[in-house]
Amino acid sequence: MFEVKRLRLLWELNARGTVAAVADALNYSPSAVSQQLAILESEAGVPLTRRVGRGLELTPAGEVLVAETADLLDRLEFAQALVKGTEKYVLGTVRVAVFQTAVLALMPHALRHLRREHPKLRVEMVQHEPEEALYETSARGFDLVVAEEYPGHAVQATASLTRSNLTRDRLSLAVPVGDACYDEWPPIHRLEDAATIPWVMEPRGAASRHWAEQLCRVAGFEPDVRYETADLQAHVRLVESGHAVAVLPDLVRVDRATSFKTVALEGDPHRTILTATREAASESPAVWAVREALAAAVEHLHEAS
Repeated sequence: MFEVKRLRLLWELNARGTVAAVADALNYSPSAVSQQLAILESEAGVPLTRRVGRGLELTPAGEVLVAETADLLDRLEFAQALVKGTEKYVLGTVRVAVFQTAVLALMPHALRHLRREHPKLRVEMVQHEPEEALYETSARGFDLVVAEEYPGHAVQATASLTRSNLTRDRLSLAVPVGDACYDEWPPIHRLEDAATIPWVMEPRGAASRHWAEQLCRVAGFEPDVRYETADLQAHVRLVESGHAVAVLPDLVRVDRATSFKTVALEGDPHRTILTATREAASESPAVWAVREALAAAVEHLHEAS
């Protein structure tokens, strides 16, 4: 009889590629992971992995076992959700991955809601970039992810994840006002007026960066991106202090007095805020409770605006 914990290690190896990555994800030592995989291979009676260069890859027997393990893990997770559903209270721990503006704008209200409605539920939150967080959720590193999707940049579809849209967030051009503006800057009333102005954007590879660059190129200019940071609060400060312009979502202004003005963009673009979880975890009372709390946070924002 195979040990589920050892099967999970083989599944993780297939998902993450190296013993070191598996050890890091599950808080094991690499030697402990290797030892448990060796025991599993002995139990199977056939080689499950083979060394390729400095790494390991699955043998055909290992691939068969991983495929069956994936189904087994899903069934166990679904069974656990059903068992938890019989409890009077929502219990347990939910690990949530959230991107920055959702951490600031949505999570405080959501956590207050959960503390009031489900005081026995423990929520652990980690700030993560959406693409990585979606992968980690499918790999069971998180139970739920709050992600963003920019126009024309759909998040990667993953068969094991089920998504639900939370809200849409308007995107606007943020520009300095008053004394923060440089005398040589032209008045900015539309995107094209920012063609000669310094910009701040997220680092290359981010969906927001690609979308904003394409927006400028369609308008007929290449943006002068002098400042790069994934921290949108830094974007806000650079705009407010008169050093740059930026495309910013409305959520950065929640519960914060800002001293910049916004210029509407053609087509009134919005990004989509969504949640995603593994299909096997979608019936978990704890996951349902967190999704409900996030929906309540969105409703609170709409009522306050």
